Amino acid sequence: MASLVLFINSFLSYLLLFVLIVALVVVACILGAKWRKSSDLKKSGGVQPTMPETVETGK
Repeated sequence: MASLVLFINSFLSYLLLFVLIVALVVVACILGAKWRKSSDLKKSGGVQPTMPETVETGK
C-alpha cells in the first residue's frame, strides 16, 4: 500500500509540473505574438497591414 501512495504522489507531482510547463508555453506564445504585432506595427510607421478581401486568379 505504501508503494501505491508513493506512486500516486510522484504521478501527481509530475502532472502538476507538466501543467505548469504547458501554461508557461501558452503564455509565452501569446506574449510573443503580441510583441511581434507591436514590433511590426512600429516598423510599418503605425499603418497596420491588411489582407485583400478578394484574390484575383487571372482567369
